[in-house]
Amino acid sequence: MGVPGENCRTRSQAGPQGLRFSVWLDSQGLIHGFELSGHAGFADPGEDVVCAGVSALSIAAVNGLEHFLSVPPQVREETGFLACSLGQVSGEELSRAQWILETLRLGLEGIRAAYGNEYLMIEQRRWTPC
Repeated sequence: MGVPGENCRTRSQAGPQGLRFSVWLDSQGLIHGFELSGHAGFADPGEDVVCAGVSALSIAAVNGLEHFLSVPPQVREETGFLACSLGQVSGEELSRAQWILETLRLGLEGIRAAYGNEYLMIEQRRWTPC
């Protein structure tokens, strides 16, 4: 997502969707990755606290995963889009990743609770190994 606020648009440009956070869970409820797309549109660029908060949390999560896992996550980043996948990690690595990813999810749920679904939608998706 780059620098917090850098990819955010004004409310009129954001459209009805706002930011969408999709978290990929396995059958045991463990997070294996996430996607973040869109633009909050809460305020003008550089003043959008929703976008800044979401950007900061997601960048910190990716940085934490890259630092604390022996196999770095697969990350795809474009303007207004960030995807992060753990790949085939298991055991202690997967457990360590959960602390980081659950903290990300908890932080984003707090932002959504404070500002509403029109700016940040959170959805759960089923993850299945390839």
